[in-house]
Amino acid sequence: MSDTEFTGFKTSLLEEAEGEGLNPTTNPTMGEVIAARFSRRGFLQGSLAISAIAATVGSTALLTANKAAAQSGSRFSFEEIEAGVDETHHVAPGYDADILLRWGDPLFADAPEFDPNAQSAEKQRRQFGYNNDYVGFVPFDGSHQHGLLVVNHEYTNEHLMFPEIVTIVDGKAKVAPADRNRVDIEMAAHGGTIVEIRKQNGKWQVVKDGALNRRITATTEMELTGPAAGHDRLKTQADATGRAVIGTLNNCAGGVTPWGTYVMAEENFHGYFLGELPEGHPEAANYKRYGVPDGAYEWGNFYDRYDVSKEPNEPNRFGWVVEVDVQDQSSTPKKRTALGRFKHEGAESIVAPNGQVVFYLGDDERFDYVYKFVTAGTFDPDDRAANMDLLDEGTLYVARFDADGTMAWLPLTFGEGPLTADNGFESQADVLIETRGAADLLGATKMDRPEDIQPNATNGRVYVMLTNNTKRTDEQLNAANPRAKNAFGHIVEIAEADGDFAATNGTWEILLKCGDPSVAEVGASFSTETSKNGWFGMPDNCHVDAAGRLWVATDGNSPGATGRTDGIWAVDTDGDARATSKLFFRVPVGAEMCGPLVLEDMETMFVAVQHPADGGDDWDGFGRPSYYEDLSTRWPDFDDAMPVRPSVVVITRQGGGKIAS
Repeated sequence: MSDTEFTGFKTSLLEEAEGEGLNPTTNPTMGEVIAARFSRRGFLQGSLAISAIAATVGSTALLTANKAAAQSGSRFSFEEIEAGVDETHHVAPGYDADILLRWGDPLFADAPEFDPNAQSAEKQRRQFGYNNDYVGFVPFDGSHQHGLLVVNHEYTNEHLMFPEIVTIVDGKAKVAPADRNRVDIEMAAHGGTIVEIRKQNGKWQVVKDGALNRRITATTEMELTGPAAGHDRLKTQADATGRAVIGTLNNCAGGVTPWGTYVMAEENFHGYFLGELPEGHPEAANYKRYGVPDGAYEWGNFYDRYDVSKEPNEPNRFGWVVEVDVQDQSSTPKKRTALGRFKHEGAESIVAPNGQVVFYLGDDERFDYVYKFVTAGTFDPDDRAANMDLLDEGTLYVARFDADGTMAWLPLTFGEGPLTADNGFESQADVLIETRGAADLLGATKMDRPEDIQPNATNGRVYVMLTNNTKRTDEQLNAANPRAKNAFGHIVEIAEADGDFAATNGTWEILLKCGDPSVAEVGASFSTETSKNGWFGMPDNCHVDAAGRLWVATDGNSPGATGRTDGIWAVDTDGDARATSKLFFRVPVGAEMCGPLVLEDMETMFVAVQHPADGGDDWDGFGRPSYYEDLSTRWPDFDDAMPVRPSVVVITRQGGGKIAS
């Protein structure tokens, strides 16, 4: 990164996805679909929404949904906290929110303690990585008190990590160019963590001598599998097979499969590449659709594989879903190409009635799409080995939302419809490598930054987080994306036909249009029972707990945008409390809220606090950039000798008991 006037640190801007969007098609936007649908009637809530959904859900799910619709009052029981901005975290009264893992914490018995002034790649590979995002749990023998915590490390913020690299001259921030040592540390801080944890005397602890503890990084050797593996477009000078790739990066959300593997979603991979493609290179149009190269990171100055002028096929080896066998510390992670290549937000899954496994996938970019993958094979709960390659064969679908409240899943299958040689596709590998281009041709609905997507086994519905899209114009509205300059986002609720998550059609509703409901022009649709603390903007991650309740984590609330930090909100989806939201946990200034995860016994919630102190210190009026030497908070240590540290927090009820019950 060259010395430049401060307009925001490049790695932070990459994560904020503030671009115009890269979708060149005239496909209907979700705003246009919503506008057409709701021009005839108001927003459906409560029992009206249940009636609309009833046409498509299965009998068991319908009985559950009808029972929920008849409920009186919220399903969440806790005292709401006050929204606001300060330097620490806050949780509902009666709960403890304990720091479990911080950036740099040792993960192995022989790992060094964190020393911010003596960082090295070797040390970082034995320590907890940076910017924790997705949090999952793989229990030991069904235990809710002992198992493996799996955590993604999405990206790094060099201005918060490293001392003496930012200078302020005449009010302008300059970042010193990276050297190889700094780049190597960044690469070691990416990826994921697998670590044994145990609950003892009511408190969770890391087991440093856990036999399965492991770090996955940007230098871990991986295997490409599935329909695109071995294709010429995946071959490089370093890998003539097109099957062996080094590392994973920008792992945002993810999932734990029904057979207990850990899946990591590669999101903003475009930011790691620099250089220019050779004149007339055949990947030029493909890369333009993905925004490659962006050059937010300087890795290509030291490693040729991140310079497209030297390794032009390397970007095709990123943007996949990675599967890791957590029960085998020596296993090679696999990039499962059957699930498509795009800026994957997450990969949450559920078993359909016939045993097929369905993964819901969001492409986190303005005007891009919602997907799902349905395995060809079926899940065998009695034979883990039989499930280990289920993700190599199946059908990838993209969503079209229609103005009449129906929706269709369109198969991305070579040879069907426009996905033929006439449009540049010679095989299923081409379709998957250029998933976005294939979805463009099918007429998928352009969405407002699709992020986490969670199926709910209790009521048969699926919840789609749409973070925001300030670039949408009045001419680009559709029924499922109803607001121009959508700064606050919304949540779409899908009911799959007959309650079958593997179905190819269904219906949809808007559960929430987010933002401050007291400002009429915002057009928010929270229930009137939602307090001044209960509304939020920018839904990002979400979780459906064992009781079928929806928890929403946000990304983008700030003093300037909403007058509050990000946090965890409990959102009612049924009954007369539908669209009521309550604030349960909030992060320190500058942080994004990631996770959340409630264990099956409902007594533990894990959340991830990402990039605290990023984005300036405008909460106290200074409006200056926040960096290592001049941080807006030193959470969680509050030690002048320590930088701010992204961390996983574990929430439990004081005295024991279920969360929010």
